[in-house]
Amino acid sequence: MPLYPLLREFWLFGLKQAYACMFGGFLLVVMIITKYWYPLETLHRYDFIFLAAIGFQLFLLLCRFETLREALVIVVFHLVATVMELFKTADAIGSWVYPEAYVFGIGNVPLFTGFMYSAVGSYLARIWRIFEFRYSGYPDNRWAIALVALIYLNFFTHHFIPDLRWLLLGCTLFLFWRTQIYFRVDSVYRRMPLLLGWLLVALFIWFAENIATFVNIWIYPNQSDTWSMVPMAKLSSWYLLMLLSFVLVSLVHGAKATTESSLESQKETNSLDKLTGRHMQN
Repeated sequence: MPLYPLLREFWLFGLKQAYACMFGGFLLVVMIITKYWYPLETLHRYDFIFLAAIGFQLFLLLCRFETLREALVIVVFHLVATVMELFKTADAIGSWVYPEAYVFGIGNVPLFTGFMYSAVGSYLARIWRIFEFRYSGYPDNRWAIALVALIYLNFFTHHFIPDLRWLLLGCTLFLFWRTQIYFRVDSVYRRMPLLLGWLLVALFIWFAENIATFVNIWIYPNQSDTWSMVPMAKLSSWYLLMLLSFVLVSLVHGAKATTESSLESQKETNSLDKLTGRHMQN
């Protein structure tokens, strides 16, 4: 394959990924800037991040960068995440803390935190649409929903009973090891194992988590005296969160099944349409 089409496709891939990450990228930039420069004395930094997130969401909707369906995903993620945050930051649990002051919050949780989880849902919902996701070997949706329900419960119950994350990861591997995700960057569908795709996104979330803890958005107990990198073991939690996020988004978009032959037929049809269009123009 000639080099130019590959470079063009790689460039488009990066642009579309950046477009899908707009909300998450905006939040991360605001967090970094306000850590080193925040001149507003009458408004807490956490409250500013909360209001900025709402404002940016309205901007995305009004300018049609985001659909109403994608906004619905963000609301659902915000609710699900806030419940978990309230539990994890309770004094009896203390998984992490938000060290700065705020007005917009519930208990130990500033309200902007739900938007951090919503950024993951927003990314998945948008990239799903942009890359026209298709799947082969996708399991029965009832099994996927049951698995993510157990994953969500385990985020709570592992504080009281043995942690089942490795068993749940094993179930994930069993259910999805055959699943391939097909995505179209330009005109040709590419594919990769869905399990690998989740791992790559979870890895980027882990990078973002390290940046967020470094700029004092939240801190873990081992970071209370001095900052240190988040252990790689946390990647397993983000991987399970990716699965939970993915299945929630699938309830909105639907996991459309496909086969190699149908994609080849579609490719041939697209090529014929382009050729016919050129002849008609000429």
